[in-house]
Amino acid sequence: MNNTSTKTMLRAQGLKKSFGAVTAADDVNIDIPAGQRVSLIGSNGAGKTTFVNMVTGYLKPDAGRIELDGQSIEGLGPRQITAMGIARSFQIPQLALDMTTLDNMLVAAACNDGQQSFWQPAHASQRIERAEALLEKFDLTAHLHRRVAELPGGVRKLLDIAMSLTGKPKLLLLDEPTSGVSVDEKFPMMDTISAALSSENVTVLFVEHDMEIVTQYSDRVIAFYSGRVIADDQPEAVLSHPEVQRYVTGTLKQGH
Repeated sequence: MNNTSTKTMLRAQGLKKSFGAVTAADDVNIDIPAGQRVSLIGSNGAGKTTFVNMVTGYLKPDAGRIELDGQSIEGLGPRQITAMGIARSFQIPQLALDMTTLDNMLVAAACNDGQQSFWQPAHASQRIERAEALLEKFDLTAHLHRRVAELPGGVRKLLDIAMSLTGKPKLLLLDEPTSGVSVDEKFPMMDTISAALSSENVTVLFVEHDMEIVTQYSDRVIAFYSGRVIADDQPEAVLSHPEVQRYVTGTLKQGH
């Protein structure tokens, strides 16, 4: 768990988004304080991904306002939003498999710095120091010079998240960080991610279907159903909410 401040890092007000007759976001209002770790839950099609895509610029809301650290970002493109301080790590790691772990980090750092030409610019000493420090936080130092194609799936996920931090984002969005990871590996992996993110002082928003992970690693849970936020509170309160149990976790007993 992280200590949070009174400063609002992300604010969404009155977000609406429809695809034809399907309402994917229906008056979504969310405030996330700086330093908080928030999980988004909901069944497929509930509106989680639509919300994340609007925040990251992949979708433009039909109505509403989005602010990052007090600055309006709705309607901006993904590159502009990344430059303003939002980073995203996807469910399937976005990696260059034929390159080494370190070189993946350096290219990510160069891109985050707006440097488009390769190799010599990417290998600036300050970038190498930053990359190596991040890899150490994610327990990836042993893989520094290994080709990514040789790395196990869990290690690739850690590398993808480490790469997303090279630009020192204010807000990090994670898409199912434990997806595809074995039961034995998921908690040690999340412990590593949690410690690394705490040391980076970044606000975290993550989509997750594993309720054990949600309970243990979230300060707060926001539950979506049919484009609406149906619950927003601490993990225990949200997971005991009748609508969440009915529409998200499927744990509501008959007769309730």
